Amino acid sequence: MTAQSLIVPLPSFRDCNPSTQLSRIKGTGRGRSTHLHSNAGSVMSAVEQQPADASLSSNSSSSFEVIEADAANKYEAVVPHWFYCKVTDSRERWIPFSTQDSEKLEAAQKMRKDDEELVVPISGGRYDVHLKQRQCYAVYWEEEVSEVRRCTWFYKGEKDNKYVPYLESFSEELEEAYMIAVTLDEWKKKLESPNREIIILHNPKLMVHYHPVTVSDDWGSSSAEQGRPRTVKRGVENISVDIHSGEPEQIDHLVFVVHGIGPACDIRFRSIIQCVNDFRAVSLSMLQAHFKKAQEQQQIGRVEFLPVNWHSRLHSTGVDVDLERITLPSINRLRHFINDTILDVFFYNSATYCQTIVDTVASEMNRLYLLFLQRNPDYKGRVSIAGHSLGSLILFDLLTNQKASSEDEDGKEKESQTGARHGADASSVKEILEKLKLSEYSTVFEKERMDRQALLLCTEQNLKDMGIPLGPRMKILHYISSERETQDSNHWAQIIAGNSGEGRTESESSAGPGSAGSRSSGRNCPYPDVSLGQVSANYPQLIYKPAIFFAFGSPIGMFLTVRGVKRIDPSYSLPTCKGFFNIFHPFDPVAYRIEPMIVPDMEFEPMLLPHHKGRKRMHLELKEGLTRMSMDLKNNLLGSLRVAWQSFTRAPLPAVEAASTESETESQNCSDGQTEVKPNEPPAAAKEEASPINVGMLNGGHRIDYVLQEKPIESFNEYLFALQGHLCYWESEDTVLLVLKEIYQTQGIMLDQPLQ
Repeated sequence: MTAQSLIVPLPSFRDCNPSTQLSRIKGTGRGRSTHLHSNAGSVMSAVEQQPADASLSSNSSSSFEVIEADAANKYEAVVPHWFYCKVTDSRERWIPFSTQDSEKLEAAQKMRKDDEELVVPISGGRYDVHLKQRQCYAVYWEEEVSEVRRCTWFYKGEKDNKYVPYLESFSEELEEAYMIAVTLDEWKKKLESPNREIIILHNPKLMVHYHPVTVSDDWGSSSAEQGRPRTVKRGVENISVDIHSGEPEQIDHLVFVVHGIGPACDIRFRSIIQCVNDFRAVSLSMLQAHFKKAQEQQQIGRVEFLPVNWHSRLHSTGVDVDLERITLPSINRLRHFINDTILDVFFYNSATYCQTIVDTVASEMNRLYLLFLQRNPDYKGRVSIAGHSLGSLILFDLLTNQKASSEDEDGKEKESQTGARHGADASSVKEILEKLKLSEYSTVFEKERMDRQALLLCTEQNLKDMGIPLGPRMKILHYISSERETQDSNHWAQIIAGNSGEGRTESESSAGPGSAGSRSSGRNCPYPDVSLGQVSANYPQLIYKPAIFFAFGSPIGMFLTVRGVKRIDPSYSLPTCKGFFNIFHPFDPVAYRIEPMIVPDMEFEPMLLPHHKGRKRMHLELKEGLTRMSMDLKNNLLGSLRVAWQSFTRAPLPAVEAASTESETESQNCSDGQTEVKPNEPPAAAKEEASPINVGMLNGGHRIDYVLQEKPIESFNEYLFALQGHLCYWESEDTVLLVLKEIYQTQGIMLDQPLQ
């Protein structure tokens, strides 16, 4: 009896230890012999039982030992890897989890396989995997549920040549067939998938998948034929796919990112979630490249970036339906794009929808912060905020209307002083009207819910809209004017008593009581307050104090100017946030500077962000070198022409010739000396750095405006890359590195090597 005719039990993929399987093959006295037939109808076709021969010859025993040794060397259990499925435009794409997350899921699968409630947090806690249901849910934002699969066998897809994992149950069948083929060295095995597709195992290196193709003849009858074979691979290590190692568990800082206009945030029309994912991925690579020492010493972990979406909430109010009714049918796509994106700017300048936007942004950031603390109870770090385009303006308006703890006390004192000053004769609108002998209009003001502060803000048009006749209207306007003058005189008396020596502009005095200008930390300077001209809205309060505010491609400077704020008080700072960085691309058409509004009398360039690999980009250095060289050539050429002209116009006398020669020599030396001195002179940027510029306290006395270096291809045509310049920040290593540098600098952690 030969070794191949022995009766062996059917191996199981669930026990993938080859020595265990072979011990079963060798030691079984009574078993079942299973052979994989080559027909396409079944995977395991015949199962038969035979009595085993009790007396095995010595040759048979030696044959078993040879099989055991060969099989133990050939077969190794496959290592599974976990994938999740993303559906984009009705097309499935299987993406591997990081090595860290896959190992976490595999460990949970082995330990608590039958636990119905088992949830495994992955991707830094931003997603939860319900292991029993094989589904992945987003934690912080709304997203479609993704299918999760434990993958061991793959076949190449039909369209994009990406490998697609088989179902888990069929992968077990494939592994069982593969183990038998390797153990017994019997190949050419044919299996049929649940979709009635044929898989043939030719050898360990060649395994193919045939997809049946329906072919119709001239008579209309159809028949199924084997289509083009697709490659089958075993194990994730045999397919070409990028698998990341994972993210550090420790979170040092939390950053909320607010998007700009429209639902798409980059040139590829991706959502804020996808763009922030890219920003986070770039930050991880920058940490490994520039904070390697701190990581090795376990001083830092990572920075978490979470997106804040307000566009979907705004357009779920029914405004899209109203716009659709009045939108013209022509150029439909362009009009739809304008309604969905450009109109967000007009919505923010509307009192109704501005309230919706600021409420959404503030409440969403507060919700995310509380949820983050709930999932990370040991977190002790701080919070920063970042905004792109219109999102930066929304955050700036929110921050300018936050109340610091010291300002709350000042506000209480001012309220008590105001109440004592006005006394009982002006405690309510009703008493004011009685004083003006206009008590018959009390019901009108009560209907409009008018208090004294609202009355002092009324204009003639407001009173006319309320139905107040001309005579009473003039009395009320005269009272409002006199009260404002009284407040101004009291305000000046406080300034003189405090020896401030600074006045108040007309724009500040007209801002009215309770305005942001009157609560700017007691600093009353000849500058309009930054909140001047803001849309009248009730700005909600954040439940935390941001450490730094980053603005990407921001139009803050333009909006402040349009609102009437031409200058910013150098001593002004945001009430609850002491850091502010305005980062922009040089070709960004939406971005504006901030520093010239603080220091309008000086002309200076913004800070040039160094390249993340150090120094300037090569084309910028080449441009500066060519500019310097052209200036030198120009000076030398002008000097030579001047000398030649002098030699032609002067008389050829010996004395004159000698004098001219000396003068030529002197002028030549002067020109040479100038050309020698100029290269040694520091460039303009270096001079600016040598003499620090006082840009006020908006960023704690540090520079505010930072400009990126354009790429070489972008320097050819700045108009062509203008739109790209506004959408480039999500994948910009230089931008991310500045954010990380400033965040970790607050913790006393510096870059491995300072960038120049």
